[in-house]
This record gives sequence, structure tokens and C-alpha cells, in this order.
Amino acid sequence: MQILGILQADSAKLALVLDMSIVDARFEVQLLMAQILQVNRAWLIAHDDEILSVSDFALYQQYLQRRLQGEPIAYIFGEKEFYGMTFKVTPDVLIPRPDTELLVELALLNIPEDKRLRVLDLGTGSGAIAISIANARPLTQVVAVDKSPAAIAVAQTNAALLGVINIDFVVSDWWQQLPEGNKFDLIVSNPPYIVENDDHLKKLHFEPISALTAGVTGLDDLRLIIDSAAHFMTAGGHILLEHGYDQADVVQGLLTTAGFKNVKSERDLGGVERVTLGQVG
Repeated sequence: MQILGILQADSAKLALVLDMSIVDARFEVQLLMAQILQVNRAWLIAHDDEILSVSDFALYQQYLQRRLQGEPIAYIFGEKEFYGMTFKVTPDVLIPRPDTELLVELALLNIPEDKRLRVLDLGTGSGAIAISIANARPLTQVVAVDKSPAAIAVAQTNAALLGVINIDFVVSDWWQQLPEGNKFDLIVSNPPYIVENDDHLKKLHFEPISALTAGVTGLDDLRLIIDSAAHFMTAGGHILLEHGYDQADVVQGLLTTAGFKNVKSERDLGGVERVTLGQVG
């Protein structure tokens, strides 16, 4: 079959099965085909009259069937781009989202390039946030923690592949395994914040549930982090927390109650208050 015919038929199939727009479905099947052929989408569109080999078609069908079952493309390919770098991802870690790049950008605004600051990333997952910060600020020493040894292994692999060395990884359930007396100039976290039994979880069932949900209000982990954060921070240090689209006011209140000052929320590209900041008083 010609590439064009395959893509047309499978775009319609994917749109129907996953309840997607035909535009999004066409984009995804093009990505699958481009990955098989090791070309970009521009080449694919310009050469859509070519005939696909039997072996390439068989592999493409394997990828397509996985996608039709709802598996995210990042897991099918085993990688995801984030902040200009490519990170390995497995079902042991959450897939990095573009919205989370705001957390990195805000962190970098609070880390001068000529300062040797200490940064803590709580719940690092794939290491995307911690590694992006460490890569952009070579003088900074970053500590990345996660309670999942499997996630830490993925993050360590990413750091090694990307050549980022100013970072340490610790298996820890939030603060529990961090040595007493550790102090950080900046703490960042993208913790679980989705409400248990939220309807959106049905589309995220391939991703680790422990990295997504946090109690009946979605605030359990955010509250835990905020309640203990100041104990691990230097005077004047900053904390930056990603949260849900409707949680900014609550997170601001939690930070203020915990004694943080200069509390404010910043909006992502979609206009949603996505990250809330505070400073040790």
C-alpha cells in the first residue's frame, strides 16, 4: 500500500477509536510512520506516494495497535522532548508535559548563573525538571528525589545520556530519607495533584497512578510538601509548586499559612495559573 492510503485509513480509525479530531489523529499516525521510517513529517508528506515495505508496515502496525489501545506515543517511542532535550520515559514515570516547562523557566529566573546554589526537586520522575535546571545552571548542585527506585533509575539514565553531572539522585518518600540538616536555596516540585476518581484519569491509565492522584481533594501531597518545606530551606529561599488548574488560590493560602511571603501564582501558555511561588520569611 501507498503511504498516503495507509495514513488516510488509519487516521479515520484512530479518530474513531480514541475520540480524537481527524487533524490530531492524522498528526499522530504521521508521527508513528515517520518513526518507523526514521524521517521527519515533511519528508513523509512529500513522499506519500511511495510504497511501504512489508517489514516497515508490520512494525508500523504494531505501533498503531498499541496507540489504538490508548498507550501514549511517548511510551511507544520510549522518549519525550522537554525543554529542548530528549528524555527516556517508561511506564514507571509520568510523561513530561509542555506546561511543566513553566516550572523550569521560573526556577531559572531565581538561580543566578554565577551562584553556587542548592536546588531540590521533589518527586523527580523522569528527572526532566531537575536535569533541565542542572543543565542550564552548571554551577548549581541539584538533588532529585523520588520514592520509586524505578523512577530514580530512569532519571539517572537520562542524566547520564544527556551528560549532566551536577545532580544527585535519592530514593526518598518526599522528605523522609533526606539527611537532617540539608538546606536548599530553591525547592521545585510537580507533585501528584489530581483528585481521586477524576474522570480525566481514564485517559491516563498507562501512567503511574501514584504520580497523578493525591487524595479526595488532590491536595494531600502539596500540603505535605508545604508543611515541611521551610525546615529544609535557607533564609530567603524560594519554593515553586506546580498544581491543578483550579488549585492556585488554595496553594497560595497553604503557603501563606505556613509562613511564606511574596506568594503569587504564574500562568502557563494556556492562561492557567499553573505554578505558585513563595519565599521563606
